Amino acid sequence: MNLAERTRILTRPRRLRSSPAMRALVRETRINHDGLVQPLFVAEGRDVVEPISSMPGVSRYSVDAVVRECRELDAVGVRAVLLFGIPDNDAKDAHATVNYDPNGIVQRAARAIKDALPHLLVIADLCNCEYTDHGHCGILDPTGDVDNDRTLEVLAKTALTYARAGVDVVAPSDMMDGRVAAIRAALDDEGFTKTAIMSYAAKYASAFYGPFREAAESTPSFGDRRTYQMDPANGREAIKEVLLDVEEGADIVMVKPAMAYLDVVRAVRETTDLPVATYHVSGEYAMLKAAARNGWIDEERAVDETLTAMARAGADIIITYFAKDYLARQRA
Repeated sequence: MNLAERTRILTRPRRLRSSPAMRALVRETRINHDGLVQPLFVAEGRDVVEPISSMPGVSRYSVDAVVRECRELDAVGVRAVLLFGIPDNDAKDAHATVNYDPNGIVQRAARAIKDALPHLLVIADLCNCEYTDHGHCGILDPTGDVDNDRTLEVLAKTALTYARAGVDVVAPSDMMDGRVAAIRAALDDEGFTKTAIMSYAAKYASAFYGPFREAAESTPSFGDRRTYQMDPANGREAIKEVLLDVEEGADIVMVKPAMAYLDVVRAVRETTDLPVATYHVSGEYAMLKAAARNGWIDEERAVDETLTAMARAGADIIITYFAKDYLARQRA
């Protein structure tokens, strides 16, 4: 046996895969349990727990019910929630007025959660699509396009009402140019210098948002969102968007969706020292659930593998509808 052959035999990577304990010992990537964020949909009413058909296991909650859900999340180790408000349809208008109502659905939910669980981090999605009667993410100009700069005014006003309600982190998801700077200035001018901004910095115009639009009742009544959300073909543009948001004062930058954009997550991780978040969106969740229900995949293993891939790509924070179930399994 010559030296080259002997060297090939001596190099046995399988030694480090020989048992669960050995694999755990040398594992390169671990999911940050404290970095898992559970999205929650909050609706009007009382004692409302309304299942969402396209997202098995996910429901809309009234304010009282969402507090109960947050107690359960807290019990299994969820440290942060991301709130989406769903007002009654008759409250919506072309200017998203109900979005910045101090007694709006998100504002009431944030106060109630903070009263019950002061230590739970409350993040509020900051957009207009759930609050406009046309379903777009901003105020429309006479041509029917979204007016970028008029929308900034609404976002800043809404961010202030969220901060006053006790929200820890505002998360602008609208993809308007300059919105991080506008929100940061509004918050700082009112003394909310501790309120963080988690920017949906690279949010793509994705087909994977379908179930969310059912959940949030936010489907545009005409057209689509491609004039403000990013083209899925563009990777370099994501870095441009991220760097602009960093310059404007973002504290955390996000890539959305997650599974089909892990290359972008990695590129963003290599670009900035800020915490990087990714959003495991509704369509990605629904695909895994549907495949598992049909017996085509093992749900627990697939979820573990998927979340690990996001962490391996560089995500510090993972927003996922699986957060509660995943953390409950870790405690079992």
